[in-house]
Amino acid sequence: MHKNYSDHLLTSELTQVKIFLKWLFLAVLCGLTIGLCASAFAHCLHFANETRIRYPWLVWCLPIGGLVIVALYRFSGVRECKGTNLVISSIRSDDSLPLKMAPLIFIATVITHLVGGSAGREGAALQLGGSMAHRLGQWLHLNDKDIHIITMCGMSAAFSALFQTPISAAIFPMEVVSVGIFYYAALVPCALASIIATALAAALGVGKEAFPLSVIPKESLLAFLQVIVLASLCALLARLFCLILHGVSDCFTMYVHNQYVRIVVGAFLLLIGAGLFGHSYLGAGMEVIERCLNGEVIPFAFVIKMILTAITLGCGFKGGEIVPSFFIGAAFGAWIGSLFQMPVPFAAAIGFMSVFCGVTNCPIASLFISFELFGFVAIPYFLIADAVAYMLSGYESLYHEQRIIYSKFSAHMLKQNRSESKVE
Repeated sequence: MHKNYSDHLLTSELTQVKIFLKWLFLAVLCGLTIGLCASAFAHCLHFANETRIRYPWLVWCLPIGGLVIVALYRFSGVRECKGTNLVISSIRSDDSLPLKMAPLIFIATVITHLVGGSAGREGAALQLGGSMAHRLGQWLHLNDKDIHIITMCGMSAAFSALFQTPISAAIFPMEVVSVGIFYYAALVPCALASIIATALAAALGVGKEAFPLSVIPKESLLAFLQVIVLASLCALLARLFCLILHGVSDCFTMYVHNQYVRIVVGAFLLLIGAGLFGHSYLGAGMEVIERCLNGEVIPFAFVIKMILTAITLGCGFKGGEIVPSFFIGAAFGAWIGSLFQMPVPFAAAIGFMSVFCGVTNCPIASLFISFELFGFVAIPYFLIADAVAYMLSGYESLYHEQRIIYSKFSAHMLKQNRSESKVE
């Protein structure tokens, strides 16, 4: 009996070692291949944005760029693109991710940034990394469960290469799919792929964003109350952003059936916005984020960015929603911070993180990204803001396919239909 138990234990340990070595190999493979592609993507986006800034007349090419994007997808056989939602659903089901998603989103996002669409880049990175890793898993004849893990691994690699935030990039794919269920089996491959992709991207010249905070309020009851109020407002703003984003997209789909016409209408609306408010709201908007985190207050900039981003993505241009959420949070936080007489860069950082948490429902990744971008000097403030923003943001999300499994208000599982917000 003792010998049989020892043999079983030894066999179990050897199996675990084999699995560990398998994921070690796959994580290195993902980190190198997807990190290389994501680095090329980062440089192309940088070139596109710099070119648009150097030649402002390129924004007049918005309708042409839009038509090219629709044509690319239509000629590739993609009528309706679910984008990041398809990547998320593939991790929870047996849905396949076509490899053509990778070059399509790569090219379409670069075009969007070149002509001035108001969009981010991380949604493209998640689609790029997820689709490449998914196909890699199929080529290597992995089973369905392992393909789910390697898909998350690819998402981490692309996200980390683009943002140079390996910790949050490793956590985000495991947390975003099903809120309340953390995919621990993917922890080693996601962490390793994220670190390798970050190091490779840095070696290839992809710059890291960092905004160290120099002025932090002294810990006091008033300071914590101010942070709680700001985070609560950011949670409501996050809900509003999600509603506007999905509402505008639904309106375009409902009232403008032809995709070519739809994107041209959206392009002209963006041109009107650029004429009224300037070019600072085009592209990802990192310049405005930096201004807010340096202490500048731009009242109502967050409203303009919400509207222009919703038009951009709703009419058919490609890109991400997360960097716009950073913009919205930083601009709103700076404005509210000035009203509350808080240090503006600090308030902008709280807003930056809180809106991101609210729209993604990912408090752990949000907390880590605040540490990676702003340092570890305001941990208690970021912790309470993160918790409040997560709880009060409700059940809205940037992603239709995200499932919130557990209630944010009590220890109960939610029913399948998140929009009903009922508990079993």
